[in-house]
Amino acid sequence: MDLTHVVRGRVPRPGGFDDVVVTVSAGVVSDVRAAVSGDPASSGILLPGLVDIHNHGGGGASFHSTSSEEIAVAAGVHHTAGTTTLLASTVTDAPSRLLSVVSTLATAAEDGLIAGIHMEGPFLEHSCRGAHDPELLRAPDAGLARELVAAARGQLRVMTLAAELPGADEVASVLTEAGVVVALGHTAASAERARAFLAGPGGLVTHLFNGMPPAHHRSPGPVLGSLGAAGVGDACVELIADGVHLDDETVRAVMSMVPGSVVLVTDAMAAAGMADGDYQLGPLSVEVRSGVARVADGTGNGSIAGGTSRLIDQVRRHAAAGVDLAMLMKAASLRPASVVGLDAGRLEPGARADLVITDDALQPTRVMRGGAWLSA
Repeated sequence: MDLTHVVRGRVPRPGGFDDVVVTVSAGVVSDVRAAVSGDPASSGILLPGLVDIHNHGGGGASFHSTSSEEIAVAAGVHHTAGTTTLLASTVTDAPSRLLSVVSTLATAAEDGLIAGIHMEGPFLEHSCRGAHDPELLRAPDAGLARELVAAARGQLRVMTLAAELPGADEVASVLTEAGVVVALGHTAASAERARAFLAGPGGLVTHLFNGMPPAHHRSPGPVLGSLGAAGVGDACVELIADGVHLDDETVRAVMSMVPGSVVLVTDAMAAAGMADGDYQLGPLSVEVRSGVARVADGTGNGSIAGGTSRLIDQVRRHAAAGVDLAMLMKAASLRPASVVGLDAGRLEPGARADLVITDDALQPTRVMRGGAWLSA
């Protein structure tokens, strides 16, 4: 079998594109050079595989599952859309269920289907819970954290934690000792507490603005505390840049303020890549109308319950509005990979061959993952 591929395309750089030829050998990028006369015709825009570190599912399937088949469906719908590397996110649930889900996801990570696990909950602030079951939230518990770390078998990459809760520092210590990134999120922490936490054990902020009180000039809270930490290099901040969770101007303002600290994420749930309808997010029922997922509370105005975009959709949305594509791609590939310790999101010799070819409108036409072209 021929394991060599030669692909020519336009790779984004600040303010424009470079016309390059990429050679892939045995699943690895072996060469990247400037295109010359006689090379194959350009395939379109050429991007590194995208990296999503906050993703609950898609294609009608959830990562919060003990079914390996369901996990494969959820991963596949993002892989084929160009997200070649992703963390599977859990939601708040009973400890026994979390341990089972984490063990199943660890197997999926060991098999290379996902790149690891992100646990969102159960140690979250009740008033900032969003789409997390209030009956299942728990005070930070170092013993349970150790059990979850053990169940993950080295595959737990991130855990979201409300820093102001009693016991949060003890849980953070357990996580950092295990090499897990501690993320501040679903929190009402003061700005001072947020900054101190991010300067210490924390290194990431889970979906900035969402799941936290709004900033006020006399009560800055976790939003401005997080931005302050990002501004001095203590943290990266996740943004769900889908036009639902955040206004587009909010996204662009943050990218202008802390351009080197933004990580784009989908927070996708089972409805990503699917039609409107009724879905599950862990133990909660969710209704999706006009592409917006909300907790089904009978009013139609329940809390936003995850996203329905895929990461390339967010890149396309903001590139069309004039945001530099190279900046967007760094926030959707290399930076998220780096913050959670993954070697991904690079288009250079020695990197795993994860490539996305798109048309001029940034619609994917072909996706390569690990040197193999994926079927749409």
